[in-house]
Amino acid sequence: MNKYLRIMLGTLAGAILGYGYYYFIGCSSGTCPITSNWHISTVYGAVVGLALSFPSKKKAEKNNDDETKNQ
Repeated sequence: MNKYLRIMLGTLAGAILGYGYYYFIGCSSGTCPITSNWHISTVYGAVVGLALSFPSKKKAEKNNDDETKNQ
């Protein structure tokens, strides 16, 4: 899968989950800074989805990097 597509889908999924959290669980009294406003909750979810969707180093690449440092 293309890494940019993965990042975009992760961000979109996070935004949907953030809005869903606001809609179903959110704070109706207005005292909760994140969940009382759907804009903030959606953006917060998108940022979390973005952070989780970034590709990480593969284990094999990490092991090769560790071996070259030890030599």
